[in-house]
Amino acid sequence: MRPIEILIVEDNPVDVLMTREALKSGRILNQLSVAEDGEQAMDFLLRSGQYTEAPRPDIILLDLNLPKKDGREILAEIKNHPDLRSIPVVVLTTSQAEEDVLRSYDCGANCFIVKPVDLEQFTSTILSLEDFWFSIVKLPEK
Repeated sequence: MRPIEILIVEDNPVDVLMTREALKSGRILNQLSVAEDGEQAMDFLLRSGQYTEAPRPDIILLDLNLPKKDGREILAEIKNHPDLRSIPVVVLTTSQAEEDVLRSYDCGANCFIVKPVDLEQFTSTILSLEDFWFSIVKLPEK
């Protein structure tokens, strides 16, 4: 079985590290790629610039508050792009604003999760995501 390709779009290195560690403790073999800002994320997804050999992600974990191009813009671009729109996007952010929740779903987010601040809860959330998206959900073939 091939590893699940996960793209995390996150500018906070602590959140990236916590996600990486949580996924290591899971039971699904995965490959985690990181984009630290919105422009990097789109280059990665479109395989441009330094990302010409980037793997197509099976799922994207997207923060909303990013430098250069924010997650709301990225989400809209992904869901309006014919080659990218089938990739599930999980908004994983600290924002609890109802406007962000509504806008994310309007733009095609597959789910919206508020990041827990407690390490144990964060790990539990990531493992729950892993179980749901890779054990229960049928994802499209690449």
